Amino acid sequence: MNKKLMFSSATGEWATPQDFYDRLNKEFHFGLDAAATAENAKCGSFFTEADDGLTKPWTPFTTFVNPPYGRNKTGPWVHKAFEESQRGALVVMLLAARTDTRWFHKWILGHAEIRFLPGRLKFGGCKDSAPFPSMVVIFLPKASRPSTN
Repeated sequence: MNKKLMFSSATGEWATPQDFYDRLNKEFHFGLDAAATAENAKCGSFFTEADDGLTKPWTPFTTFVNPPYGRNKTGPWVHKAFEESQRGALVVMLLAARTDTRWFHKWILGHAEIRFLPGRLKFGGCKDSAPFPSMVVIFLPKASRPSTN
């Protein structure tokens, strides 16, 4: 992917770096990649754009999600991850660290563990690092969350 394309909104797809995914998978043992293409799917079970992972249940899987990035693209995926965690799914998302967005404040802050990544990831197929910082967001299943009382 060239630098001009990286700074544009021409594509919202950023393939997860394999070594980065492998480290997360070692910790979480994913069973579903909810936002994949046939070429970049990280799990044996996955949803492509044609499958529309936003309309499918993610439980009982431990789910990995690297959603499409961009205005009006990421928010619905974050909302879905929050909802699926309420239904009992463990969901781990790789996201652009956009702490100024409505979806960050409404569905992540106070509801999920946030791990800000140092530096910039080099997404699959890219010669250069991403033009944005990234974060890993972990939505625990509702039943396993610590009590806030």
